[in-house]
Parts: sequence; C-alpha cells; structure tokens
Amino acid sequence: MTDPLSSIQLGDEGYLINPEDWNREIASALAAREGIELTEAHWQVIEFMRAWYDEHGVAASPRDVGNFLRRRRLPRSEITRLFPYGYVQQACKIAGMKRPRSWSTG
Repeated sequence: MTDPLSSIQLGDEGYLINPEDWNREIASALAAREGIELTEAHWQVIEFMRAWYDEHGVAASPRDVGNFLRRRRLPRSEITRLFPYGYVQQACKIAGMKRPRSWSTG
C-alpha cells in the first residue's frame, strides 16, 4: 500500500502546500503522523473547517471553530481534547490548511 502523502507536497512543518490536494485519505494519513485516530467528532470539526475554507478562502479562526462547537452544545475545550497539540499545530494541518500566516512564528 502506498503512502497517500507521497503524491502531495508538504511544507517543512508538514502542512499541505496546496489545500486543494486534501481528501479524507490525506487527512487520515496526516492525523496518523500526529498520533491521532480520527473519530466522528474529529471529522465534524474538519468538515466545518474545510467548508469554511471553501467559502472564505482562509482557515477558520479558533474563535469560529469555538462558535461551531458551541452551536453543537460542546465546550470550546473539545478542540483541545480532539487536537491536544493545538488548533494550528494539528487541526489546521489535518484539515489540509496552509499554516495560517497570522499565527506563524516566523
């Protein structure tokens, strides 16, 4: 079985260079690299983030994701439970976002 990540470009930190390359198989492979097995709750957040990206052309902010969780009657802390190393570090990466510039360390 070939690695689904072998056919796409990733940046130095493991984010997709082209978010259009993303699909569920890529997400699962990126999650596995992060030590995360994706559950239905993960997929709900990821699908929200992808829909936001498709509509707005940028990654959803942590506040937007928090509002999404609140509408589903989940605490904002759910994002930390699902993605323990953080919204940018894991959720954005697995959802196929480029590393958000405004949150860049460089």
